[in-house]
Amino acid sequence: MLIDADNPLVLGSGSPRRREIISALGLPFTVLAADIDESRRPGEPPLAYLERITEGKLAAVRARLGSAAHAAILVADTSVVIDDDVLGKPADVADAARLFGRLVGRVHSVHTRYAIGRADNGAQIARTLETHVHMREATQAEIEAYAATGEGLDKAGAYAAQGIGAFFVERIVGSYSNVIGLPACELLADLRALGLVDAVPFRALQAPV
Repeated sequence: MLIDADNPLVLGSGSPRRREIISALGLPFTVLAADIDESRRPGEPPLAYLERITEGKLAAVRARLGSAAHAAILVADTSVVIDDDVLGKPADVADAARLFGRLVGRVHSVHTRYAIGRADNGAQIARTLETHVHMREATQAEIEAYAATGEGLDKAGAYAAQGIGAFFVERIVGSYSNVIGLPACELLADLRALGLVDAVPFRALQAPV
């Protein structure tokens, strides 16, 4: 079953960045954000945490969908990890400055795990990607000024590599789109592997003849 207007992809995420990546493929999709407890358990390793949360999101979206027509469900979760700590979204501007201050002048990892589940036969693919982000040194004044922009208040690690935060990013090793929430290259390969998209799914983006 291909993803089409009658059987769309269901994106189990409210992330605008993930919506943009799916939109770029020109695929019909609907959004049904998963509503689960995303608290990390004491001592839970970062990758085990991601696996548990992604599985929980997929199950939650499936339960909410019921018999509604769809081709597949896509869920994802992204973690910013440094010193084996998972840095979540900041509580406020002061917390954003604290979190971002841990990242500048150092290298941290961004892990995104996604899972795709077909509606018709239950076939599923799950994958975790890691990208290393090298941040430049920054003064406390810069850190506080960036936090005050509010850009990082709804983002893990309190920064956006696709926004003002790019001025702090020296180098990215690995998938850039992974850092903003969904590894586009790998996602397309897995959608193809599950038989959910045509060989060339970019028709909506092609220039008119």
